[in-house]
Amino acid sequence: MRWKTNTYSGWGRALTASGQLARPERQSQVTPTAPAIGNRRSYGDAALNSGGRAMDMTRLDRILEFDTRTGDIHVEAGCTIGDLARVLPTRGWLPRVMPGTGFATVGGCIAMDVHGKNHHHAGSFGGHVREITLLTPDGPRVIAPDDTSIWRATIGGLGQTGVIASARLSLMAVPGRTMKVHERRAENFDEHIAMLDASQATFCVGWVDAAATGASLGRGIVEEAETSGAEAKHRTKTRTIPFDAPGFALSAPMVRMFNTLYYRRVPADGQFVIRPIEDFFFPLDRVHDWNRLYGKTGFHQFQCVVPTNERYALRGMLGAIAEAGAASPLAVLKRMGPAESGHLSFAKEGFTLAVDFPNRGATPELIAHLIAQTIEANGRVYLAKDSLSTAAQARAMYTHLPEWAATVNDIDPERRLETDLTRRLALRTAI
Repeated sequence: MRWKTNTYSGWGRALTASGQLARPERQSQVTPTAPAIGNRRSYGDAALNSGGRAMDMTRLDRILEFDTRTGDIHVEAGCTIGDLARVLPTRGWLPRVMPGTGFATVGGCIAMDVHGKNHHHAGSFGGHVREITLLTPDGPRVIAPDDTSIWRATIGGLGQTGVIASARLSLMAVPGRTMKVHERRAENFDEHIAMLDASQATFCVGWVDAAATGASLGRGIVEEAETSGAEAKHRTKTRTIPFDAPGFALSAPMVRMFNTLYYRRVPADGQFVIRPIEDFFFPLDRVHDWNRLYGKTGFHQFQCVVPTNERYALRGMLGAIAEAGAASPLAVLKRMGPAESGHLSFAKEGFTLAVDFPNRGATPELIAHLIAQTIEANGRVYLAKDSLSTAAQARAMYTHLPEWAATVNDIDPERRLETDLTRRLALRTAI
């Protein structure tokens, strides 16, 4: 296994690191002497280790075992959700929780305890993991949910309890490779929240026009979906963004125009469409390197969750975003259920808002304001997306930090698995 010095970044490209990377091709080459990373789809610095080493696990992507009768599967940590979503439905199965990109690895999904468009019913990814093989300084260790302390420190634990080598997952049965999707307009924030709250669909998500103001504040499109065996058009050809877009590409007038057209693409009385599974769950994956649309300085994403009784705090946030004219077309609103798998799991019962912002001008100041509003509403920001929170804010949002820090420091006392994120937020000193 060769180590090569590289400069690399997370998906947001606003934060970078220089250090040595290696790509092990066999499990025997993996050692718990450096943090493990995948396809670096975390937006900030969760997968960065400035001045140190990191192991790229993406070549360790095999399906080790698969019981087609029960839907139990054992996969290596570098296996991607997108690969599973392409292979498994032909055998009648699908991962129970799917994040917004198929490029996320199973190891990354565990380390971030990702959530999907069915959190209100299914909870987060960690709730459907049956077993994890960890590589620790004391040797390999197989853990399960009844290993309470280390399990809760591992699920959503940012890869700090050891290198995730493989995992056993529980899958959901599906009738085919498509989704039946019902799209409806929500005319404002109150209607948007009400539609999400009333939905009984297995999968439900809202796109928000974060540039809308006045009576249209919070308007958007609500998508409700069920798995289907119906036929659908083949996926359109993937495209690649070949260069960093100029600043005017996501200027406020351009975003307002795009959002208006996108909102109006759905008829006033709604519509039903059949889509391939990948198009519903991973709509942006068809555009490779879409992060380059934000220009060479990259972008930040803000994602928060607030409790149900504080949902109107999100209306204030959307008002601040619209007034600043800083949002991109990528903004999502979802309802979340009560599941909380790990000490640092993001998801909690309530509503989540995610918005992308070009990294320019007053963006850090705006996001700082949104984080403060989140804390005031007894919510938290998602560490997989974060690049601007402070250590004090992390402590205020993640109340189980002391238990998590005690467990991971006991397993990795030399802190060889620390990353730029854990250092920036001083997570492992929170005891």
